[in-house]
Amino acid sequence: MNFNKVFLLGNLATDVEVRTLPSGQPVASFRVATNRIFKDAQGNLKKEAQFHNVVAFARLADIASKYLSKGNIVFIEGRLNHRSYQDQNATKKYWTEIIAENLQLPPKKWTTETSAEMNQSNETEKEVPIIPEEDPFDEEIDQSTKKSNTINIEEDLPF
Repeated sequence: MNFNKVFLLGNLATDVEVRTLPSGQPVASFRVATNRIFKDAQGNLKKEAQFHNVVAFARLADIASKYLSKGNIVFIEGRLNHRSYQDQNATKKYWTEIIAENLQLPPKKWTTETSAEMNQSNETEKEVPIIPEEDPFDEEIDQSTKKSNTINIEEDLPF
């Protein structure tokens, strides 16, 4: 069995560009930025951004072009696609993109309020919580607690 599935929750790094295939089908392309927070070897928190190329076809392309703009939060469900081509110097180039199969728009408040409107209404900016790769509370757990949560196959399983 094979499985090629991608889930992205991030912010649009570019505005949506829409083209039309010779068949008349619309194609939207845009980039989504995702953030990762982790601790380096010295224990300092580091932030790293990754940028992902996303392509949407047909009805999803129409929806993306109509409702998404740079900075919006978006949830993309899709699959990885790898392409290769030769440039003008006959050098082979590779391109990885995510073909969108589903997209979810953020709540209306996140897309319609500008930062100026939020400053006037004294509301704080809404953000999607960032979950670090390593659990910062993991250090607080006693090692004996961790050990007691492990399963010993020979002793703990009844069969």
